[in-house]
Amino acid sequence: MKRRDFIAGSAIGATALALGGCHRAEDKKESGSTTINRGKKVTLKLATSWPAHFPIMGTGVDNFAKRCFELSGGTLEIKVYPKNILVPALQVFDSTSAAQIDAFHSGVYYWKGKNPAFSIFGGMPLGLTSEEMITWMKFGGGYELWREMYGKFNLYPLIGGTTGPQMGGWFKKEINSLADLKGLKMRIPGLGGEVMKKLGVNPVLLPAGEIYTSLERGTIDATEWVGPALDSMMGFAKAAPYYYTGWHEPGSILEITFNKTRWEKLSSEHQAIITAASEEMTANMLQEFRYENAKALQALPKNVEIRTFPKDMMDAAKVALNEVLENESAKSDDFKRVLKSYSDFVKLNNPWDDISTKNFLEIRG
Repeated sequence: MKRRDFIAGSAIGATALALGGCHRAEDKKESGSTTINRGKKVTLKLATSWPAHFPIMGTGVDNFAKRCFELSGGTLEIKVYPKNILVPALQVFDSTSAAQIDAFHSGVYYWKGKNPAFSIFGGMPLGLTSEEMITWMKFGGGYELWREMYGKFNLYPLIGGTTGPQMGGWFKKEINSLADLKGLKMRIPGLGGEVMKKLGVNPVLLPAGEIYTSLERGTIDATEWVGPALDSMMGFAKAAPYYYTGWHEPGSILEITFNKTRWEKLSSEHQAIITAASEEMTANMLQEFRYENAKALQALPKNVEIRTFPKDMMDAAKVALNEVLENESAKSDDFKRVLKSYSDFVKLNNPWDDISTKNFLEIRG
């Protein structure tokens, strides 16, 4: 690649880095031992947990790979493989850890079985929004903890998108009180699933391709997914007409995670390009979700009835969340450390949020 072509590509990447705050001091420390390998063609295999070209999340990864190729002048090729092509949807973590593939794109909340602390990196019920989550990760210490803990699995994570506020899910039957939840089987991952379990729900973890069939056949009674845009494409309204507003995923974080050994062998230029492209993908995904959800809300089938969960349920959910956090902190030092970092940022952030965003939204009406 010609020097002027690389400089031009680097200028674009540097702009994204500056806007997103990608290369802070700790990132430079982590990449200090990397191999400089200018101009050498590199091909990486990246598996996802989504079907091929799945809207927003899947296409976001496709565009990420294209941007890496463009910004590198063709020296960095990332081949994207949908779920079940190289590995099953929920085995991408293990396959990347074992260096069977180079990277994956998925939801952080899927891996709480590896370490309960990972649930917090994916988002907190009744917690931070997408913007606030990213701020904590980048400036409040979240990234450092995430990379430290993923490093034990030989993984190097980057934020790889975010959904914005999600809906509370599709239910076959209306939820009029807390008692109506008892015994329900619901597809819901992460900390939200742990909270619902305390409220009497039997949480189930299912990949995207199995959700509708399970709902239609009655294997599950309810499911959450994302929001109107993607939910409509999944056809949930045909099987469960009651659509509830959200509380459990106000700012879910997705990830682009690399095998750490493979990451450290990349040139500093390729690392910078990947980081810049992941920042760009995250911003674009959040904006696209907002626009597409707004459109899809207006086009929901007529049989859909939008509901909010009853007060007694949400009051119980707040109590249950505190119990879950206390229990997990008692069992896991990692969870306790991450929760403290998260909570410290919440305490810092809330007073400003109260007089800025919340106050403005009340005025705007």
